[in-house]
Amino acid sequence: MDEATFLDPKFQNKHSVTSPEALQQLLGDLASPEFLEDVAAGFAQAPMNVRLSPYILSRIDWTNPYEDPIRRQFVPVASTRLPDHPGLRFDSLGEQDDSPTNGLVHRYPDKVLFLALDVCPVYCRFCTRSYAIGGSTDTVDKEGYKPKPERWHKGLAYIASRPEVEDVVLSGGDAFMLPARKLRELLMSLLAIPHVRRVRVASKGPAVMPMKILGDTDWTDALCDAVDHGRKQGQEVCLHTHFNTPEEISYISRDAMDLLFQRGVKVRNQSVLIRGVNDDPARMTTLVKRLSAINVQPYYVYQHDMVKGVEELRTSLADSIELERWVRGTTAGFNTPTFVTDAPGGGGKRDLHSFDYYDETTGISIYRSPSVDPDQYYVYFDPLDRLPAAGRRRWADPDEHARMVKEAVLAAGLSGFEPATPM
Repeated sequence: MDEATFLDPKFQNKHSVTSPEALQQLLGDLASPEFLEDVAAGFAQAPMNVRLSPYILSRIDWTNPYEDPIRRQFVPVASTRLPDHPGLRFDSLGEQDDSPTNGLVHRYPDKVLFLALDVCPVYCRFCTRSYAIGGSTDTVDKEGYKPKPERWHKGLAYIASRPEVEDVVLSGGDAFMLPARKLRELLMSLLAIPHVRRVRVASKGPAVMPMKILGDTDWTDALCDAVDHGRKQGQEVCLHTHFNTPEEISYISRDAMDLLFQRGVKVRNQSVLIRGVNDDPARMTTLVKRLSAINVQPYYVYQHDMVKGVEELRTSLADSIELERWVRGTTAGFNTPTFVTDAPGGGGKRDLHSFDYYDETTGISIYRSPSVDPDQYYVYFDPLDRLPAAGRRRWADPDEHARMVKEAVLAAGLSGFEPATPM
């Protein structure tokens, strides 16, 4: 096809693959029958749906799909799947426990997470909201956050009633999927609340469908107009996006980010640390530098959340800390991301190194988050296949599970504290 057609966001949306069967039909001879069977079996066990634009499909190396870092993020295969760690859960961050109204998460004193909708331009296999985002699958009945006016109004009313809330993250789902009119309405409603000082629009969109920023001028104008309106009132509106690999950055990404840069939109990036995708120093350093080159500030690199169904994508805390050592010092500090663990059970972001105790044999790390709850501790578990034999033997015995956690809590000196989530 010609370039103009490919760069049309309506074409990208219309021709996005939304079922495993459609993906198999589209790939045809590009992939082996054995690989396609592996994919079909992978989707049968997956917690997330499939939605792949022609653009993102074109970024995958179909001559070597098993090793491709983009394929790993969005297309599961059954042959690499590992059993879930006993400590995994779908809502690993406990967001539903911190929701004063449906689709609003209030954890930090001055920040809320506004989940405006439950659809995305692509469905990441590792999604921390696999309990809610996209349609239900064979393994998960989804909670869902439909973009209904009454639900939005309740969320806005809650924010307006809490003068301590200064920071709103607009997410979902993905704000990229909001019609321009709805995006404008929601952003302007948030900016009309006097005590809201910052609004962050969270979107994977620039990494998987950057032509929307170039071609859907109504949507881009809605974002940029909100940025300009907020700036005049002393409020910040910015875009937080999600590139995980250098392969996701193309000349189209560059042109889209250049446009936002010229129009005064601040863009920051949040990556997830994924095994076989970005977990070696060369790849992560390349990603950081390419982001900087297109005026996207590397902000966070998250330790993979403890969600079910994607155990083969997680890395150990020790490996992540070593990776951070290699990345730090390769570029300017303000363009170096902070590597964090989002503490399971609702502790919020913790610097990887800030654990109170870490046992590399059992893979148990203990964190505190006093500003969230001074009396609780939060536990992160390394994937079992990355543990030494002694650790794997202990986890093979269910009677040892609670004992190992108790040992770690005692070693951390936190025996008088409460667990954020029971083991």
